[in-house]
Amino acid sequence: MAERKSIESWLTDMDGVLIHEGVAIPGADAFIKRLRESGKPFLVLTNNSIYTQRDLHARLARIGLDVPVENIWTSALATAKFLADQRPGGTAYVIGEAGLTTALHDIGYVLTDTDPDFVILGETRTYSFEAMTKAVRLINAGSRFIATNPDETGPSPEGALPATGAVAALITKATGVQPYFVGKPNPLMMRAGLNAIGAHSETSAMIGDRMDTDIVSGTEAGMETVLVLTGLTHASDVERYPYRPTRVVNSIADLVDEI
Repeated sequence: MAERKSIESWLTDMDGVLIHEGVAIPGADAFIKRLRESGKPFLVLTNNSIYTQRDLHARLARIGLDVPVENIWTSALATAKFLADQRPGGTAYVIGEAGLTTALHDIGYVLTDTDPDFVILGETRTYSFEAMTKAVRLINAGSRFIATNPDETGPSPEGALPATGAVAALITKATGVQPYFVGKPNPLMMRAGLNAIGAHSETSAMIGDRMDTDIVSGTEAGMETVLVLTGLTHASDVERYPYRPTRVVNSIADLVDEI
């Protein structure tokens, strides 16, 4: 196997890598500080489309992680970038929160429930039967179905919450139409993120805690991949998958000296 080039750009997942249940993981603050001091391009990624970049910047700052707004990349932003490339100036019916609606407004999309080009499903804590019924009828009438991410559940202090993938399955069952998922594990989200910071896959690394999203999408995007064991995946789980991370470390703290 050819020797990989040195890492000049870093992409890292947020939940399970930098934070866990609203608390910074030990070493995360030092990792972000070292990245900022190095001047190397980096992005903090999340499949959660609820929050805007500014919202996430503020939430991270409250727990001691100083991540600039421009270094945050969400599935909502990736979805907006995809739509701006595919159908500029389009229209959409959206089920989602400010992170998604703001990203779509920023690319000039009009949000409407009258014959929209797309039905776009994102994360929300207030899914309504009325909104899902409207989505089903619009898709049946010909609107294209997009979802920000395929995660079926999300974390909370009380336990798992139904997430975008679960609601997408309901709409698919009612319409027979599968959505196009933009977020991880679609490598499109990684490639768009790399382009946003002017980075190249062969000199970039993706850090994640999930084999089925972070590691597979990083692998398919051509990056080095680093699995941390502070999230959902245990070391014993790695052998279950047909692909492997480039390496496995205990936590983000083990990577601080590599920046």
